[in-house]
Amino acid sequence: MRVFKRIVKLIFLLLAIPLYVLLSLFSQLANNDTVFTAFSQGLSLIPGKFGTYLRAAFYHLACPDTSDEISVGFLTILSHRNTTIAKGVYIGPQCNIGMCSIGENTLIGSGVHILSGSRQHAFQDIDRPIQDQGGVFEKIQIGADCWLGNTSLVMASLGNHSILAAGSVLTKTSAEGDILAGNPAKPLNNRFNPKAKPPSQRMKGD
Repeated sequence: MRVFKRIVKLIFLLLAIPLYVLLSLFSQLANNDTVFTAFSQGLSLIPGKFGTYLRAAFYHLACPDTSDEISVGFLTILSHRNTTIAKGVYIGPQCNIGMCSIGENTLIGSGVHILSGSRQHAFQDIDRPIQDQGGVFEKIQIGADCWLGNTSLVMASLGNHSILAAGSVLTKTSAEGDILAGNPAKPLNNRFNPKAKPPSQRMKGD
């Protein structure tokens, strides 16, 4: 089974090499991230296992220190080439992944948005349109063994072994093992130091 899997990966790596060469050529003529996003958009439209394997091979070639043992879902777009995805990462469908590093074995649900920090758009000058004021892009760190629930929004780094509840908005860096929820997301518990359940939530026999 392992041998068969290696052969399949090699086939898709060979299929991805021409795409990577085209990416490198076009990047010499236009903005690197703009070209990369266009390729990511095209690849996101390929359904099924074929699309999953081809995306894994392409991002392994195109993104720094990215494993080929990843799963990137249908309609998920990466917007920055400076994105690192570690082994065992699952990214669900319809996500928008900005500049970030994602640790091993992290699960990212569908519709999750990871922004390149919280300062992408300056707005201090009231006499200039916001889109003309520029901003700062930051490489967000998503730890290993994390779980990001569906439609969560991430603007800050998430510690290892953390959980971000569905629909939550992370605006501040979290500690390892935090279980966070809300807008803005706040720690409700910690996997390393769990709080005792209040008496009203305890089952008989606990």
